Amino acid sequence: MLKFVIYRRLADLSRPNNGWTKELNQVSWNDREPVYDIRAWNADHSKCGKGVTLTAGELAALREALLDWKS
Repeated sequence: MLKFVIYRRLADLSRPNNGWTKELNQVSWNDREPVYDIRAWNADHSKCGKGVTLTAGELAALREALLDWKS
């Protein structure tokens, strides 16, 4: 069974009409170190969709890439 702990909710990215919310959170999966996580969650965070996890370094690189792209 998948075990997770959401340490910090950082941002709601979108709210599709299905009632789920795509979020950026800091999550620990299966007792591992927390990572940054982008995925859809249901209202009570008991279910989640497929997503992507990023280390702090990967998140920083993504931020820089987005800032460069926007310029």
